[in-house]
Amino acid sequence: MSTTSEISEQISHESDRRRRLSVPAFGGGALYLLSGIVVAETLKDAPKVGLLQGIEPALSGVANPTVSPRAAEVKFISHHAVPLIAGSVVAGIAVVVLTLVLLLLVDATRFRRPESWSMTRPLVLFGGVAVAVVSIGHQVLSAILTHRFSVGHDFSDHAVEFALTRGTANTISNYLDLVAVLALAAGMIAAMVGAMRVGLLTRWMGVLGIFTGVLIFLPIGGNTLEIVPAFWITAMGMLYAERWPGGDPPAWTSGEARPWPTRADQRAASQAGGDKLLAGSGANVGQPLALGGANGSSGKRKRRRGARSGEGQRPE
Repeated sequence: MSTTSEISEQISHESDRRRRLSVPAFGGGALYLLSGIVVAETLKDAPKVGLLQGIEPALSGVANPTVSPRAAEVKFISHHAVPLIAGSVVAGIAVVVLTLVLLLLVDATRFRRPESWSMTRPLVLFGGVAVAVVSIGHQVLSAILTHRFSVGHDFSDHAVEFALTRGTANTISNYLDLVAVLALAAGMIAAMVGAMRVGLLTRWMGVLGIFTGVLIFLPIGGNTLEIVPAFWITAMGMLYAERWPGGDPPAWTSGEARPWPTRADQRAASQAGGDKLLAGSGANVGQPLALGGANGSSGKRKRRRGARSGEGQRPE
């Protein structure tokens, strides 16, 4: 159990880190989206080799053509290596910013809930740094291999595969990229779950963060869904700048865990509020309010009916 002075010191430290990270978070969201745009615009005019073009040499009776149908694609990548590397560098910077944003969230969560998963921070730190470094390194390696292909004399299918996917260098790079992305995604998802448990993130921001972690590991939707991670990083910039609509979640200002109420808690609170209202009105809790008593409006109606039935009768 943290003392009052420890909580006060932690809140002050977190506020300082949040202020310093707010502007980079805004920039990181923009850079993440920009990197996707740069890469997409660079590759949109790349030669496309369909199924028919790929099997055309075999249909013509040539098993191993001297010039692969994909040779033009490799040369295109080589000639556009600079913008592709620039896009990977921009994406790497955005991932570093994302890592810093997550580390603050993980540290704040662990202070409020010490039993949180201890591997979350190492996964985020290793995954974030590794993804940034490996993605840039992979693009540089691709530029070197495709350049060798372009200035060489072997344009066969084997040379194309070696330049794009196969070979020791490409294999090691692909495995490192898989491990790095898996670590970052797992760390981010764990960070979102922990932050929601202590109330540092609203539920929709936590769910959106989990979806962002999934997109980092499985980039489904292509460039279309890259706006989701970009939006989440930018939204965290708003939170860290203390410009969140409706104010900061209470867990930030209290220094303690303030979990968001579940639907069951909300129903219980609503029921308790209704019971208090009934108790204040003098009715029995759990019983409906009576609309008319024995001496109430029904009795008055009976007297009026009796009076009307007695009209026209004269006493003897």
